[in-house]
Amino acid sequence: MVDWDALQQAAVDIAARAYAPYSGYRVGAAALADDGRLLVGCNVENAAYGVTLCAECGLVSQLHASGGGRLTHFVCVNGTGDVIMPCGRCRQLLWEAGGAALEVLTPEGVLTMDQVLPQAFGPEDLERSAR
Repeated sequence: MVDWDALQQAAVDIAARAYAPYSGYRVGAAALADDGRLLVGCNVENAAYGVTLCAECGLVSQLHASGGGRLTHFVCVNGTGDVIMPCGRCRQLLWEAGGAALEVLTPEGVLTMDQVLPQAFGPEDLERSAR
């Protein structure tokens, strides 16, 4: 059984470390890997807004930097601790790292990635086009 409260608290804790001097909008993300590792990430802004790093990007980078695997459970919060939805770009990133079965805590409850990103584009689509 996943302790969603503890996972959300890890996201809140890391959101406090976000670097958001331009927007003031802090974001924290926390997830569990298939081997039980806790992974976290926070947004890191840049004066050139387009190169800002999302919290989800940092989290997925930590997944791969610490041994790889797949995400199984994920939550994202804003600076006040409210659960928020990842943007479309980050939903794609999460799909790649966790697939259809990844469970996501959303403002509407726990949903699987295939509910959050229906009809997602993935590696199998690339394989089909190569034929």
